[in-house]
Amino acid sequence: MHKKLTMTKMALVGLALLGACARLDHVGKAPTFTPANETPGHVAMLWQGLPVSSQPQRAVDEASLWSGARQSLLGDRRAIRKGDILTVVIEIDEEAEISNGTSRSRSGEEAMGVSNLLGVPQRLDEHLPDGASMATAVDLNSSSASTGKGSVKRNEKLTLRVAATIVDVLPNGVLAINGSQELRVNFEMRELLVTGYVRPEDISRQNEITYDKIASARVSYGGRGQITDVQQPRYGQQLLDVVLPF
Repeated sequence: MHKKLTMTKMALVGLALLGACARLDHVGKAPTFTPANETPGHVAMLWQGLPVSSQPQRAVDEASLWSGARQSLLGDRRAIRKGDILTVVIEIDEEAEISNGTSRSRSGEEAMGVSNLLGVPQRLDEHLPDGASMATAVDLNSSSASTGKGSVKRNEKLTLRVAATIVDVLPNGVLAINGSQELRVNFEMRELLVTGYVRPEDISRQNEITYDKIASARVSYGGRGQITDVQQPRYGQQLLDVVLPF
């Protein structure tokens, strides 16, 4: 039992050290950029891919003044292959407002008298204090009221542009994209991540695609650095928020 507790303590200490190492990256210095050669986009660019046309057709295209090759003046330069780059335009300007109200009321009144019941009320009145009577034996009143009101209001606006790389071409022709962007200002790193799936026909002639045409879109815009560390609650506080019921 003592050995299990020791191993558990060592595991917790290891996790704490890992979290501390991530924050030690920008202690006394600016945050470190993620190496570009470790991104999925860089790996996709290294893949040569399959030839897009046969050798005879390529020779005809090279000899023509109006060639449709990607390198020609009239060629289609949209991203269609693994390793190609396209621009993702993120323009989110959404506003939603929902309000509802409910009201409910109920009232009831019941009265029952036993003024003549074989003379029983009169006989009981003789033994009651002055002013008391059994003529109206039961008198019930009840009322209830309930009121509810709810309101939800959201307003989101975000405008960003980021270059993404095609990291895979699925068997049905859909393109899997992955884009990342890091901007360091003083001691704060701003990160923008975009992933998802797009159709080649949705890519514009300017080699751009809007976020609303990206299936399973995942857009992350945040940061890390000294300012973010100050704004975030401590790990112990976050743990207590999960454990404490009040």
